[in-house]
Amino acid sequence: MQNLGKILLLTFVCIQGLHASISASVDASNVEFGEQITYSLTLSGEDIKKPDIFSLCGEDVVATGSATSIQIVNGNYEKSYVLSYQFIASKSCTIEPIEIEIGGSIHKTDSIDITVSKHVSSVNDDFSLVLSSGTDELYVGEEFELTLLFRQKKSAKVVDNKFVKPEFKGFWIKGEPRQEVIQEKEFVNTKVIYTLAPQRVGELSILPAQIGIASRHNTKNYWGGFFPEVKWKSYFSNELKIISKALPVDVDLVGDFSIEALVDKTDVNPNEAVNVTIQVRGKGNLEDITSFKPYVNGLSIFDEKILIKDNLLSQKITFVGDSSFTVPSFSLKVFNPQTKEIKTISTQVIDINIKNSIKKEEVLEIYKEKELSPVTVKTATVVEEKIDKFFALGLLVLGIFIGILMMLVRPFLVFKTKKSLNLKDHKVLLVKLMPYKENKDVKIIVDILENNLYKEEKISLNKKDLKAVVNKYAIH
Repeated sequence: MQNLGKILLLTFVCIQGLHASISASVDASNVEFGEQITYSLTLSGEDIKKPDIFSLCGEDVVATGSATSIQIVNGNYEKSYVLSYQFIASKSCTIEPIEIEIGGSIHKTDSIDITVSKHVSSVNDDFSLVLSSGTDELYVGEEFELTLLFRQKKSAKVVDNKFVKPEFKGFWIKGEPRQEVIQEKEFVNTKVIYTLAPQRVGELSILPAQIGIASRHNTKNYWGGFFPEVKWKSYFSNELKIISKALPVDVDLVGDFSIEALVDKTDVNPNEAVNVTIQVRGKGNLEDITSFKPYVNGLSIFDEKILIKDNLLSQKITFVGDSSFTVPSFSLKVFNPQTKEIKTISTQVIDINIKNSIKKEEVLEIYKEKELSPVTVKTATVVEEKIDKFFALGLLVLGIFIGILMMLVRPFLVFKTKKSLNLKDHKVLLVKLMPYKENKDVKIIVDILENNLYKEEKISLNKKDLKAVVNKYAIH
């Protein structure tokens, strides 16, 4: 009886296996580059373990679907499943057999060959995508325009589209792209214009742009009916090659530029900020321009971050001094690819007058006036010599007394000197703190003062910390 039970079980499994079936198909095996292919699995039987399929022919599956059908054959119900997987073909390939478990048994599909042919463009195509540029040879940093033309026939029915812009590895992108739409009798032409500049020497590639177009089709299903289906097809542009050449020796900038320096005021009070804005205009590699901040002895100078918008570069530099000074000239060495010339462009120097300041020459004159005249030596009598001795002794005693008195009073004088600094005068305070900027506690306060004075921020100072720093470094 035990053997009979095993035989019956084996027979039942075999019968189930006889009812299991699997087949694979594609809606098209010969397609053009970029066309969508639908791969379908038709499964029937009990206890079907549906496969997980994420890629076919090395391409990602972009969409999936499923359908179920129940039919009565000789009084028996037969259930079938159709699983569909869509992918974009990019090369000829073979879809390898897929293993699927049905009713405890493993079943395999047949392999399917896919042939992908290159699309031959025609002026009558519903869609086309073309990359073009006015040149294929440039200098590093030299600007040029790249045009992407998308051509669409007005009669083409589009459900949806997905655009993938070209890759610009090795290029700077200057600003936002411009777009133009041109209407023709049968077509609509859309131009996207990019402004680029090569970043390095050598052959650079601009890879194809891509646009996916979804259109509606009537597709025949497995059971002979028709249903509307959205199918995608990808269109690709051509690839461009750009040769990038090195700039002449000792030149980092290429283009056609102009430069100017603008000052907010030229007559100021001692330690009042003077703001100078340097502006560079033109087409070229503005990104390679570094800070214009100069070093001028006796001045405190602060530079802000360089800003670039379209074809304008600007930088603000603040000068603080207690005597009249000159803002130096700012210059750039530029190579012009049109004229093949190297030229230096410069700003004018700017004289800044500090009101009520003493010039160095005047200070020297004051010191000269204070120089003592030569002492005239006279013959002295004995009495005068004695008087001189007593006088000298008196001066010595008086000097000792004054010295002792100063030692006793000095702490109070130091305290008074520290107190004499007006902590509310942030401009003077900033100048006093600058020599100690390398110290961490001072740097925190200096940064706050700079931001409040020259960037118009409103950051509160901790009075306790400020007093501690002033006392620590004996600032007065």
